[in-house]
Amino acid sequence: MRSRAAFEDFKFKWNAKYSYAVDSWDKNWDELTMFLDFSVEIRTIIYTTNLIENLKGKLRKYTKNKLSFPTDEAVKKSVYLALNEVTKKWTLPIRNLGLILNQFINI
Repeated sequence: MRSRAAFEDFKFKWNAKYSYAVDSWDKNWDELTMFLDFSVEIRTIIYTTNLIENLKGKLRKYTKNKLSFPTDEAVKKSVYLALNEVTKKWTLPIRNLGLILNQFINI
């Protein structure tokens, strides 16, 4: 597998300096590279975890000023309003969404 050969080159170059990380990657290679079995389109979706973290940060920004909420309904309303504000900036569609959905169905 080409990616394993690239890892071996990386390992040769950096093992002396970053042995702990290189050993960890080596021991967990199958789990770390499992996503390579997916198509490029699905891997692009997998890489979007940064977007999820970004959303979490935005929600926290809107809710952190409140020390407590009087009711569960107040929490729901606050999160709803925060999501409305955050999603106003979401203008780009997901590329190849139809293709990606079909690939998920066929997994």
